[in-house]
Parts: sequence; C-alpha cells; structure tokens
Amino acid sequence: MSGNTILHSDAGSQYTSVRCEETLELSGLMPSIGSVGDAYDNALAETAIGLFKTEAVRDDSPFRNGPLRHVGDVEHLTAVWVGWFNVSRLMHLLGRIPPIEAEQNYYTQHAATSVEAHQ
Repeated sequence: MSGNTILHSDAGSQYTSVRCEETLELSGLMPSIGSVGDAYDNALAETAIGLFKTEAVRDDSPFRNGPLRHVGDVEHLTAVWVGWFNVSRLMHLLGRIPPIEAEQNYYTQHAATSVEAHQ
C-alpha cells in the first residue's frame, strides 16, 4: 500500500525499474515518475524549466536587467517571466493570442452558451 510521500527522481533506468517500484511500495512511498511516457513522467516540468532557462536566464534574455547577483534578482526575473508566460505570450495553438485572452474568450463563449440553454 503506497503512502502519500513521493520520491522525486529523474528518468534513469534505476528509478523506472520494477524492483525500484516494488521497494518504494513496500516502503510506503510513491514514485514521481514511471517508465518514460507514462502518467508519472515529468517531461512537462522539464520542458517548462528548459523554456525558463532558455528564455529568461541566458545572458542575452530580454527579461534580464543585468547580471543575476542576488536571490532577489532571480526572484524578480522569475516573476516577470512567469507573468509574461501566463498572460502575454502569443500562443500559436490559440491562434496567436495570449493565454489570458483565450481564457476570457472561453468564458465569454460558455456564458453565452449557458444563457441560450436556459432560454
């Protein structure tokens, strides 16, 4: 029976083996990943971290105002990048509109559909 404590690991073969999974289960732990490509895979998180490093951390990033010398510099950079990523960036799959606009369109459309359904 698995508990609710998660062992976070990479996708190395030692961490995706059946023996490791059995040992975790016997210890009351849950894996953070499973075999590559299954529901436990952490590829989405790794993709977001890779985007952050590529778009925000590199020296020529438009999100930087100089060198990162203190934790506060990294915190500010992160807040600015996350704000842009979640609100302002143009997304091809959304028709080259920002996520916030797509969300507003979604709720506007569903509100109109809901009103029509109740009439």
